[in-house]
Amino acid sequence: MDTEQIKILLERYNQGTCSPEEADIIEKWFENINRQQSIVMEEDALNLQLDEVKLLINEQIAPAPAVTIAPVAKVRKMKPWYTVAAAAVILAAGIFVYRNIGHTANTDTPPHIAANHTKKATRIIRNGFVEVSTPYGLTESFKLEDGSGICMNAGTRIRYPEHFSNNVRNIYLEEGEAVFEVAQNPNSSFVVYSGDLATTALGTAFNIRSYAHEDKITVALINGKVKVARTNNSKESTILMPSEQLNYNRVSLSMIKTSFSNPEAIIGWKKGILVFKNANFDDFATAIRNRFGVTVINHSDKTEWEYNGTFKQGEDLKEVMDVISDLKSIKYTIKNDTVYLKN
Repeated sequence: MDTEQIKILLERYNQGTCSPEEADIIEKWFENINRQQSIVMEEDALNLQLDEVKLLINEQIAPAPAVTIAPVAKVRKMKPWYTVAAAAVILAAGIFVYRNIGHTANTDTPPHIAANHTKKATRIIRNGFVEVSTPYGLTESFKLEDGSGICMNAGTRIRYPEHFSNNVRNIYLEEGEAVFEVAQNPNSSFVVYSGDLATTALGTAFNIRSYAHEDKITVALINGKVKVARTNNSKESTILMPSEQLNYNRVSLSMIKTSFSNPEAIIGWKKGILVFKNANFDDFATAIRNRFGVTVINHSDKTEWEYNGTFKQGEDLKEVMDVISDLKSIKYTIKNDTVYLKN
């Protein structure tokens, strides 16, 4: 079967004149196509892919015999030219899979997702300190010498001494977000410095978010008890109890304490879960960059938004963007490591 035959088969399908067997194959693959209509293929790239698929088919299967035209009860609406063209590529691959293994499977992995497997956290020892950095699209977990655990979100830098002193354990969250699970030691305080704040804990677990491009630093307590103070004014401090968080505004220098009911909304990122609560565009773009290692650029007129929702572990970038684009009535394209939003 050559490229023209594939196109003719698609055309017959749209006209409702292909066989039930052919229609069944096309229907299955259109389900995948419908989830990816936001991506428009360039014609030159399409022709190259069609040529490659044609060669595969010619090598793997014998030329298809003439097919008797039979009416089909179910007739699909005509697709845009670029969707039908993309379907030609997928259909060709689908016929190959259908005849060789008897079922279809969606094994496509976006290039930027595959690239994340090659990224690694960096660890440098300098002037008696260990410096750990995570790239976007990757999280990192490790234990300190005292048994405390740290889980770093993407785009995070942490610095700590190679060896703690007897009475203090100082950690420096230079940039980003991390969960700290502190090993109990009544004789040694555990202090995390993040921007203007110093968070002191003893036998507890808490999350600190302190990205340089955001106007606020957030300390959220999962369990135990912490004291949060400004580094230049230790008398101005706040005690947090479980399910409480402190939002510090870098501009106004104000501290506001609130509560949360769902810890997953705070530390879901550890499991690859995206949780949005009253999220504006910047919150959304940061979460997407951390999770998938891509930059989101908004060229649409939907600049003011507030989004609430959760995406489970394993949902890929296209699935997330499909939901957002439908909800916001916008379109998107993915080029290299950038997502572009447009009207």
